[in-house]
Amino acid sequence: MEKIDFVIPWVDGNDPQWRAEKAKYDPSGMPQSDAPERYRDWDNLQYWFRGVEKFAPWVNRIHFITWGHLPPWLDTSNPKLNIVKHTDYIPEKYLPTFSSHAIELNMHRIEGLAEHFVYFNDDTFIIRPSKPEDFFRGGLPCVTFGLNCIFFGKDSAGHFNGSNLEVINTEFPNSKAIRRRDFKKWFSPKNGLRINIKTAMLSNWDWFPGFHYDHLPSSFLKSTFCEVWEKYPDVLDKTCSDKFRTQSNVNQWLMKYWQMCKGEYETRSPKFGEVYHVKDENLTKICDAIKQQKMTLICINDNVRTTDFEAKKQQINACFDSILPERSGFEKKEGQGQA
Repeated sequence: MEKIDFVIPWVDGNDPQWRAEKAKYDPSGMPQSDAPERYRDWDNLQYWFRGVEKFAPWVNRIHFITWGHLPPWLDTSNPKLNIVKHTDYIPEKYLPTFSSHAIELNMHRIEGLAEHFVYFNDDTFIIRPSKPEDFFRGGLPCVTFGLNCIFFGKDSAGHFNGSNLEVINTEFPNSKAIRRRDFKKWFSPKNGLRINIKTAMLSNWDWFPGFHYDHLPSSFLKSTFCEVWEKYPDVLDKTCSDKFRTQSNVNQWLMKYWQMCKGEYETRSPKFGEVYHVKDENLTKICDAIKQQKMTLICINDNVRTTDFEAKKQQINACFDSILPERSGFEKKEGQGQA
């Protein structure tokens, strides 16, 4: 079995030094795509590490990406942990950056990163036992395949997907040919009936209208990043040169779509994970999903519709604590001190 690494970026949005540097490049105010809910602290990162240690003990290494700050409780001496600062791997010409796209699109430059890695956002968690084969099978990334239409709505990521598809349809202009080659993957029962029906309805064109999207951890081949950078350096350079996310950017989903169009993937059920947007009507569902460990991966997505933030944070974190009460080896021991 190949070594599998995890990569997770984190930012302390309350760090005054980070906020001061950010203000130097954004003196007129915060762009909409970098609104406060993108940075406020849910104080539950420790449950991410506890979940990994308990439910994915097979992971080779965790690469923790940071601007420079660290959670005070994090034990950096853990042999599986690699602290990666932006300056360690992002080319100098793109620094400083406050764009998640630049942080993500350069991940392949992290020293020591395995060829097979899983990229997590800090709002995605493992909440029940997993296996390496859940993320890679036969050396290929696991994904739920499906065609879909891009949604261009207020506060949506549609514009990023549009930019991604511009590259994809340039590089892979004949979706019908790819469908014939990968027919069994496109219409695998693992994808689920609903997704397969959408794919059937959208597969008649010679171009891709979009792909099934879920805000869950993504399995990647490091070599995919190298290949896309080699073929489309100008596109990626333009995105990484923006200090903040802008509508013309591509993002890391481009790498996932690239892998699918090349046939470098294996199918996985969409039931493997679930995304929950933190809204009043969803709170009970979120708590039940965590406490009952209904799926392997869960995303707790903060957004502009999240009201009573502090109260919801306490409720959700109490649910995490009910299934992951013990400190992990990534947390400092009591009395060790928090620097």
